[in-house]
Amino acid sequence: MSETTGWRDYLALTKPGVVLLLMVTAIAGMFLATDPPGMVPLRTLVPAFLGLTLAMMASAAINQIMDQKIDAVMARTEKRPIVTGRLNTRKAVTFAVVLAVLSMLILDQMVNRLTALLTLFGFVGYAFIYTLYLKRATPQNIVIGGLAGAIPPLLGWTAVSGEMHPYAWLLVLIIFVWTPPHFWALAIHRRDDYAKAEIPMLPVTHGIPFTRTSVLYYTILLLLTSLLPYLTGMSGLIYLVAAVVLGVIFMLHAIKLRFGNDPRTPMKTFGYSITYLFVLFAALLVDHYVPVGVLGSV
Repeated sequence: MSETTGWRDYLALTKPGVVLLLMVTAIAGMFLATDPPGMVPLRTLVPAFLGLTLAMMASAAINQIMDQKIDAVMARTEKRPIVTGRLNTRKAVTFAVVLAVLSMLILDQMVNRLTALLTLFGFVGYAFIYTLYLKRATPQNIVIGGLAGAIPPLLGWTAVSGEMHPYAWLLVLIIFVWTPPHFWALAIHRRDDYAKAEIPMLPVTHGIPFTRTSVLYYTILLLLTSLLPYLTGMSGLIYLVAAVVLGVIFMLHAIKLRFGNDPRTPMKTFGYSITYLFVLFAALLVDHYVPVGVLGSV
């Protein structure tokens, strides 16, 4: 039954929790692009932050518009504003288009064209290619479509530097490898939901044991991948210690998921994966700004 549309419904349409996590990585990319380490100029920081945030909000809104029939049959998403009728499709589309247009104008006119074009690539990749095709077509949807969701640190980096530096691509690679174990842990918990909605997520098509094993393999790969910033000279000892500790803990969660039977483990693993990404990127920033001499004098 339709209800009065409020600002909370528009906010829910943009998946603020997801946008927050993505923007943390984008902001990290901005500050990591400073060489030598310093403050990102406000004339770049403010429009880049605003433009990228609006683009991610628009992408999330398009995702909910496209997925409303799927959302209606899944317990996790059945209370989303379009599904419940609190927000009609026409208003949602108008809102998403306004956000997308504003984001492109801000990024193109106030940041740089490269960032605007890369943001457009990510927007189309997630909102349309992943949502409309990959999600419904293959159990490897998260792996193939993961690139679109992994580029925020590259966007942040190019917003400041105007170039696609190899170090920025390392950050993209980390998130790209992080995405499957993060999402598959949730998919294990919500396996029946996805089966009901006829979405070919890995636990539905290949079974839960296979998915548990895949999560473990990817956490091992993630641990190795997360060492690359240190091995390439991008970061130092602070980051290395954080990456190893965080990666080992993630791997222990995955081992428990693979060999244990506790029904709470998938969501615990999913929850930790979010903490992992927050703290890993925080460690990158701390390492970037703490002078090398400080460690030597401890």
